[in-house]
Amino acid sequence: MGKATLTIGGVEIPLGGTARIKLPMVKLYTDTNMSMPVFVKRGKRSGPTLFISAAIHGDELNGIEIISRIIQSKYLESLKGTLIAVPIVNGYGVLSQSRYLPDRRDLNRSFPGSQRGSLAGRVADRFLSEIVSKANYGIDLHTGSLHRTNLPQVRANLDDPETLAIARAFGVPVLMNSNLRDGSLRECANDVGAKVILYEAGEALRFDELSIRAGVKGIVGVMRHLGMLPKSRSKKSLSEPRIARSSSWIRATDSGFTTHIKELGDLVETGDVLAEIKDPYGDILDKVLCKNGGIIIGKQNIPLVQEGDAMYHIAHFSSPDEVAGHVESMQDELMDSEASLNLIDYKSS
Repeated sequence: MGKATLTIGGVEIPLGGTARIKLPMVKLYTDTNMSMPVFVKRGKRSGPTLFISAAIHGDELNGIEIISRIIQSKYLESLKGTLIAVPIVNGYGVLSQSRYLPDRRDLNRSFPGSQRGSLAGRVADRFLSEIVSKANYGIDLHTGSLHRTNLPQVRANLDDPETLAIARAFGVPVLMNSNLRDGSLRECANDVGAKVILYEAGEALRFDELSIRAGVKGIVGVMRHLGMLPKSRSKKSLSEPRIARSSSWIRATDSGFTTHIKELGDLVETGDVLAEIKDPYGDILDKVLCKNGGIIIGKQNIPLVQEGDAMYHIAHFSSPDEVAGHVESMQDELMDSEASLNLIDYKSS
């Protein structure tokens, strides 16, 4: 539970306090100072400490908008415990619209880092020591990589009961069991006592409204589950999440121009035609077939493929038709209903 006073970057935030902190980082070679923006909101009553982070990969922007909507919402007026929100972890990557840092390292493979290490290592060390180590729980926000889109999904170590409960509370239809990876934020957060789930949705360098709304609703759901916000009066739930224990990539069988036949969220069966690959004259070179049935949770967007390129990411479930129904319900409820346009009540300016 939260301490009477929380200190981040030398700034003390008492219970009931709010702070916007510019956490100093390694400056640019142009002698321009760099900082990591940190928003802290503490309820008057003690409770869990939750961090939410975005743009660990600098080209993954959806999470920045998700966090800004959370910060501006009225929900935080009834907060119990502490919320630490970091909309931009990798400012260097955001500046260059790149996944990586200037040293070409992946920040999410550089934890726990070191004060004397590479640039990525120094950023990782600062984020871990100043933010993650002071939290009980965390939600890390991601998107697909360049030219790829992900269906809203949560990835986590679902063999841990407490983490599984948080993942379920997020409320998206698809939960992917994902083991802790060496050098990842989730692994090092676990080592310092913070349970972290990862939200994947949308694509790099784009805002996707469905993914943003699902992310905002998911974070609020987790905060309600942790007792940081009052329980919802509505008994209606977006969906009952289903766990996928395995997934596979379908790769291009030839090089050329592709016409997608199946789309994100589609239920596919073994033998279904997912796409056609054509030459510049329009002649079909090959058809990309589904090898194992499931739900498409990720797909390539660019219509150019080289043989061997990953085109479709398919999650496998025991009841894939049921999951497909939940995916459709999520899309309808978040995007089509008039009520969904006002998911968040914002503070008056």
